[in-house]
Amino acid sequence: MAQTIVKFDQVSKKYGNTLAVSEINLEVEAGEFIFLVGPSGAGKSTLLRLIAKEYPPSSGKIFVFEKDISKIKSSNLPFYRRKLGFVFQDFKLLDDRTVFENVAIALEVRGHSDEQIAKEVEKILKLFEIWPKRNLFPNQLSGGEGQRTAIARAIIGKPDILLADEPTGDLDPQTSWGVIQLLNEINSWGTTVMMATHNVEIVNTLKRRVVSIRDGKIIKDKKEGRYEIH
Repeated sequence: MAQTIVKFDQVSKKYGNTLAVSEINLEVEAGEFIFLVGPSGAGKSTLLRLIAKEYPPSSGKIFVFEKDISKIKSSNLPFYRRKLGFVFQDFKLLDDRTVFENVAIALEVRGHSDEQIAKEVEKILKLFEIWPKRNLFPNQLSGGEGQRTAIARAIIGKPDILLADEPTGDLDPQTSWGVIQLLNEINSWGTTVMMATHNVEIVNTLKRRVVSIRDGKIIKDKKEGRYEIH
């Protein structure tokens, strides 16, 4: 029986008077690949940020790795987040660091030796086919190269969960498919992937679990779903 790795129990989140998500119940099993779909402002990003413990829910409980994350002390938050990988639409790469250095930082904060870092970074950059770009800075990369670098940084620490917020939002269709193939491969290693997206073609082609969100509520949850626009 698969382990439940993420569980939302009646979770709501308010920003001031605005209700971003309302009474969400959701269970994610280890190793799943889930698309979160819905219009802009539906609450997709909020769900991912709640898992990352960027802020607390207004009500309800969130369990990750079977633990109530509201009980994580701020001093232990960095250790919790090491089990998570994050990929964003705008990459969030450091402009003053090369591709190699951007990816290496994820291992530096974990205290790995220089030798270990050099070996692991080379391995993943070759796997992601960006090793020849290792000495370039983010502003010298194409959109696809930047996103591959961001994904490499997110997963080099071997996270249990990868949270991807519109990772193909600014990419052309061919580059988007390259990114999706990478996420698929990462998922095949056993990493749980949760991806917020507006990309109808990708969702409908992959036929993974689709959680549809509208006005902060889950309106549909299908195992081999489609991007259904109502």
